[in-house]
Amino acid sequence: MQKTETHKTSGTGDKPEQKVLELTVNNHPGVMSHVCGLFSRRAFNMGGILCMPVDDGHESRIWIRVDGNGQLDQLVKQLQKLEDVQDVSYHETEHEVFVRLEEYFETN
Repeated sequence: MQKTETHKTSGTGDKPEQKVLELTVNNHPGVMSHVCGLFSRRAFNMGGILCMPVDDGHESRIWIRVDGNGQLDQLVKQLQKLEDVQDVSYHETEHEVFVRLEEYFETN
């Protein structure tokens, strides 16, 4: 079943804290378009996105860095309703997938 964790703003100023959403999805053409389309229709900016197939390739994992503002809860509920989304979870912005990518791009 799908899981989510609560989140809140950092309380420093009015800039929301960033979060990383981790989605497990069915891996077939059009899934990324459906996920990105939902963000686009809600005028929700993605600060970073990474997608890779997992296990035997029938599923993919998508990591999306977003601002953790008040609209994020509603967006997650809508993501969970998408047919090909199996699971959605939150991580802090320092999630290793983006930290390692930033380190890679800084050295190259």
